[in-house]
Amino acid sequence: MKKYFLPLLLTIVLTLSFNAQAQWVQTNGPDGGSVFSFAVSGSNLFAGTYGGVFLSTDNGTNWTAVNNGLPINTSVYSFAVSGGNLFAGTGGGVFLSTDNGTNWTAVNNGLTYTNVSSLAVSGSNLFAGTYGGGVFHSTDNGTNWTVVNNGLTNTDVRSFAVSGGNLFAGTYGGGVFLSTDNGTNWTAVNNGLTNTYVSSLAVSGSNLFAGTYGGGVFFSTDNGTNWTAVNNGLSTNTSVYSLAVSGSNLFAGTGNGGVWRRPLSEIITDVENDRNNLPTNFALEQNYPNPFNPSTTIKYDLPKEGFVTLKVYDMLGREVATLVNKEQSAGRYIITFDASGLASGIYFYRISAGKFLQTKKLILLR
Repeated sequence: MKKYFLPLLLTIVLTLSFNAQAQWVQTNGPDGGSVFSFAVSGSNLFAGTYGGVFLSTDNGTNWTAVNNGLPINTSVYSFAVSGGNLFAGTGGGVFLSTDNGTNWTAVNNGLTYTNVSSLAVSGSNLFAGTYGGGVFHSTDNGTNWTVVNNGLTNTDVRSFAVSGGNLFAGTYGGGVFLSTDNGTNWTAVNNGLTNTYVSSLAVSGSNLFAGTYGGGVFFSTDNGTNWTAVNNGLSTNTSVYSLAVSGSNLFAGTGNGGVWRRPLSEIITDVENDRNNLPTNFALEQNYPNPFNPSTTIKYDLPKEGFVTLKVYDMLGREVATLVNKEQSAGRYIITFDASGLASGIYFYRISAGKFLQTKKLILLR
């Protein structure tokens, strides 16, 4: 299943009754190709697609293209709603509609990167995350934009979450960053976030969730200061492209397993139990899957804090990848190794943590 259909599945889950007797009901999808994003404004449901914006006023039974003012066949990656204003993040910048999508106007002054992957609203502040250009901030409904990247060491911003005065940005390869001053300054908050390719973020009260490419779901109760993986039951479905909180449940849209649901209370309980049951011994597990193509996961246990390196070598002993090279606290970790740039063959991964050294074999089979 392509990842771009996942928001559609996730929306169906959140709008239908979900119980043991319920059945999936397929709606007529908008005729615009893959669905990237959704927005709800009153009784209006908007879908962002490869072919622009579509509107449904009957829960997805019928769709109408609402693209007047948008470039022809533009891709719409994200939406944000602020009062009567609907914003669309596209491959050509940000567009504003004040009449439920009937007409659109470009609002890109100062937006020097126009490939907009994510949008967020916090009070009178509008934020745009871009593929490679970082975060832009507007206080006048997008009429003017200012880049706000101080401290943001990774500028490929894939997702946002707002919690009170906190703005979180999920990046592709840099993990999660936090700003408490509307994006003026950013700080990385990645302790325990063993996969830093963050595709989605969700907030429920004081709880923050991060979905990652290949590392599953992570959970934080302290604004991202510390993270714990909460993947029990996901199995190999660890590429999480979308997250949503509905009622007492967290929903995850995954790359190869559809939509998954888990009670929030269960996640919180499991995390508390994990913190009370830290590993007592060092351990390096066999990667899974093995053989693999092109990515695999590696798990290891640390009974105490220390400096950890995890590296991959080829048959000649040449280092081909460094997966971990930093201080880590005690806990259980999962790392994703992406071997897209390597040739098929046998490789070895080796962990060093204090006096603990161990090497295991993995097989890349294309």
